[in-house]
Amino acid sequence: MATKPERDGDAQRGDGLPDGLPFVGRRSELELLQHALREPPAVVMIEGEAGIGKSRLARQAVGALSEAGGRVLTGFCHPLREPFPFGPVSDALRETGRWLPPVDQIPPTAGALASLLPDLAHRLPPPPARPSDARAEKYQLVQAVRTLLEVVGPAVLLVEDLHWADDATRELLLLLARDLPKGLSLVLTYRAEDLPPHTPVLGSTYRRPATTSGAEIHLTPLAESDIQQLAEAALGRQATAALGQMLFERSAGLPLVVEEDLLTLSEQSRRSSLGAVRDFAAELQHAEVPRALREAVTERLAVLSPAGTAIAEAAAVLAVPAAEPLLVQVAGLDPEQGSAGLIEALHAAVLHEDAPGPSGFRYAFRHAQAQQVAYQHVPAPRRSQLHRRAMEVLEGQSPAPLVQIAHHALALGDETAWLHRAEAAADQAIALGDTGTAAALLHQILARPQLTGDLRARAALALARIAANRVDYTSSAAVLRRILSDPQLPATTRGEIRLTLGLLMVNHAGDQSGHRELEQAIEELAGRSERAARAMVAMAMYEQDGAGAQSEAWLDRADRAIRDSPDEGVRAAVGATRLTLLARDGNPAVWALLDRLPRQADDPEVLRQTARALYNVGELAIELGHDRRAAALLRESRELAQHAATAHIECFSRIALLRLDYLAGHWADLEERFAALGAEFADIAMASMEQTLVLARLVAARGQHAQALQQLEVAAEQGRKESHVTNFLRAAALITAIRLADGSPAGAWETAAPAMAELRMAAAWARATGLVPAAVEAALACGERADAVQLAEDAERGLRDLDAPAAAAELRLARGLLLLDADPAAAAEQFHDAQLRWQSIGRPYYCAQATEHRGRALLGIRPHDAAAQLSEAAAGYDRLGATSDAARCRHTLREFGLARPSPRGRRGYGDQLSPRELDVARLLAQGASNQDIARALFLSPRTVEHHVARTLKKLGVPREGVREVLVRVAPD
Repeated sequence: MATKPERDGDAQRGDGLPDGLPFVGRRSELELLQHALREPPAVVMIEGEAGIGKSRLARQAVGALSEAGGRVLTGFCHPLREPFPFGPVSDALRETGRWLPPVDQIPPTAGALASLLPDLAHRLPPPPARPSDARAEKYQLVQAVRTLLEVVGPAVLLVEDLHWADDATRELLLLLARDLPKGLSLVLTYRAEDLPPHTPVLGSTYRRPATTSGAEIHLTPLAESDIQQLAEAALGRQATAALGQMLFERSAGLPLVVEEDLLTLSEQSRRSSLGAVRDFAAELQHAEVPRALREAVTERLAVLSPAGTAIAEAAAVLAVPAAEPLLVQVAGLDPEQGSAGLIEALHAAVLHEDAPGPSGFRYAFRHAQAQQVAYQHVPAPRRSQLHRRAMEVLEGQSPAPLVQIAHHALALGDETAWLHRAEAAADQAIALGDTGTAAALLHQILARPQLTGDLRARAALALARIAANRVDYTSSAAVLRRILSDPQLPATTRGEIRLTLGLLMVNHAGDQSGHRELEQAIEELAGRSERAARAMVAMAMYEQDGAGAQSEAWLDRADRAIRDSPDEGVRAAVGATRLTLLARDGNPAVWALLDRLPRQADDPEVLRQTARALYNVGELAIELGHDRRAAALLRESRELAQHAATAHIECFSRIALLRLDYLAGHWADLEERFAALGAEFADIAMASMEQTLVLARLVAARGQHAQALQQLEVAAEQGRKESHVTNFLRAAALITAIRLADGSPAGAWETAAPAMAELRMAAAWARATGLVPAAVEAALACGERADAVQLAEDAERGLRDLDAPAAAAELRLARGLLLLDADPAAAAEQFHDAQLRWQSIGRPYYCAQATEHRGRALLGIRPHDAAAQLSEAAAGYDRLGATSDAARCRHTLREFGLARPSPRGRRGYGDQLSPRELDVARLLAQGASNQDIARALFLSPRTVEHHVARTLKKLGVPREGVREVLVRVAPD
């Protein structure tokens, strides 16, 4: 007999084997899983077909961890679950009670879980106000879950059978996985074949963050030698090689089938005469249907008494773990008979004890396949009788488990009763906040071909509202499009859903094609003026391809549509959009009108529209060059959005405030701050767009032009799809500037010319994007002076009477560039004017650029002043960390013989970094290649190799370790 492998942590599993079956055949997978759990945060996904051993692997790993004092929380997904928000996660979190610290040591955000964890509510902080916005409520709950897990950590959260999870649970786990607490490991088991079509296990594509460890484990069948070990553990000397071979052939290596066979054989062995030796291999060989689970379950069902059979049949029909009284009532037995039948079913390993519920222990089949086999053994008339009895009993409960009742109605073929109860169950789930269960029910309702118009409309609208509030844009849009594909939807219902889809595309994905959906929605909503006005408001914000010329017309049309409407929310939406258009055009009248916006209102939609107006005008104030005013507006918008539970406006405001930090020269940790915000609001397209535009500027300032261009090309393409033109113009301006710096004027003009055409079409002169001076410089570099002059003249006419300080500063730069060859002194004055304007606005990088331009203009006429200006610009760049820009200024000083030599001669730095080596170290820390460093510092590749070698030697680290030591060696 072979040496017995390591035993399962659960000595008694209720599976009919005295010591449980050993753990075999998964050594490498177990080591991989345990390694990930030792290095949290971690996300591990275990995938495999039914019965392959996913749960056993997971429990083997977490069981060992638990025995060593680790904290393990386990939640289960079920195919038939009553509404309860985030049920599997809530079940797991109920186990945290034994580890919770005193309530004053728990952050207040955890209080949002009080309603989900009533047994722990007294040990949690007071619950915060429940947001009225569904998306904001989800973010609040995600943060609460994260906080609680952080408090009880380090811990493992194991969620089993995720293929049965509802959408809301998937979204919660997706958001959690994207930003895990430091001490948490998330382990998920699932069957890929049972996921909804084209649906990733977490509902959306998930990529582990760089700071998160983990693994994706795919389980395959066991080898014959592994199955032989299982047989020896169960049957001892009766486990012959022939039996092992037969078990392997019957199971095809599937552990569940092997286990069922061994359970049956063990039971037969116990019933045999003492000491009798049986030829189990021959018995299995002559089984009627080999290699099937059905026979193993059937054999155990066959030995049950009538009472045991009645209990097993009731459990099969109920299909969910059930308490003893419910099983007995559905079986039609008296309590004494029912209790005896249940005990018999447990002893025969037909049923087992499931996790206890509110009313005590619950009982169920050991797995779904066994339940299905048992269900098929119930004769059809008896099956119908049991379903009717189950409905009667369940309808008498309070609250009635509507999902289960609907299931039994459907099993009876009563379509009308099923639709009635399914809709009621969906309404109940929505009221309880369990949108995942509601969505599943609504999908089932809409799949019915003979559905009446009213019910179809109600179900479609409810499902659309759920989809619109999902955290992932892609999956939300897909659901809405599937609903719209239903040809039986009434026109107004279709218009409502199309409006939701269009707003989602425009607001969350920055996808201008959403405006086509909105235009169509306006036609479909002809009889609902307030809803049509919402679409008109969104159309007024669209300005690509010259559509901005129609903005006022759309807004006037919305005004007429709501002239007699009592809806204060839609009136506020129209008013907020009018303020936005005033700011977009640089109209100074907007500032006084902002003070009239309501900061308090009974209607939460009015507050949301105030937050929207404050954000929109604040964002546009940045474009205009009113940075201080923008900061105040955006902070107010962020706070009001939090109060009004409008998560996306809060996110937008925080993004814009980060942009202001960049403009104000606060560059430290900007990448990390953007990354954290992007992780928190992963579905907001604007977060990634702004991050790309700002960080590309930082990367370019460090000389990594290829990397910056790669990012900007993607941003420009995305900017073409957005409602507004600003991001496209910003990306084009940066691409133009980088190509000019790389000595490619033709490539620069190739980018700038079509962007200028878009600027003219949109008449977006007030919104400074850097395009006008960059395009003028590109045109001059290509010998297109007439175009350059025309650009400046068009900009000057476009800015007349507008309140746009940043665009005015850019116009001074453009004028200076036009004057540079003919009148450098006059050009220097224009650059000086721009320098003062940027200084007044509060943008040190732009100020340094204007100073550098001024210095270059003075090189041929006042070298001493030129040197002072270029030195000042270099110092400004240094303070920001714009290494390449500073190096360019110093290179110009050396080129013209204006660099000041050190009065003491060349200094020796010993083991300390020289200024040049410090520049090299900073660039290395930012991931720059030698080629990037050579371009950034205006050095030859050979010189760069020398500097890199000396820098690494002094720091005593390899190239990839520079970032970690740089702050200690040379803090900024």
